Amino acid sequence: MQALTEQRKDSRSIVSWPVSVWIPEANRFVIGRSCNISKTGVYIVLPITAPVRSGRMVEVNFPRTEALAKEKGQFARIKRGRIVRVDRTSLLENAEIGVGIAFE
Repeated sequence: MQALTEQRKDSRSIVSWPVSVWIPEANRFVIGRSCNISKTGVYIVLPITAPVRSGRMVEVNFPRTEALAKEKGQFARIKRGRIVRVDRTSLLENAEIGVGIAFE
């Protein structure tokens, strides 16, 4: 049995927000949802068809409500990051993959 070592630098907040992820190599967006987030990264869940691999750069689009968009001047918060983890353990249970992304 292999022990996992905690590598997070910042505490995470549990959130369930809709997100879209731009995957440049596939030239498309994939829709998913966030599970937890910190100032340095996010863990999201995507459909099993998402063409993701560790080490690849992606852009995560966090949509804003209309009120917040008016306040901030944009309808989304876009963060660029590198995929640092792809978890396929839930493939058979719910047809999803977990993806850890470290923000740039």
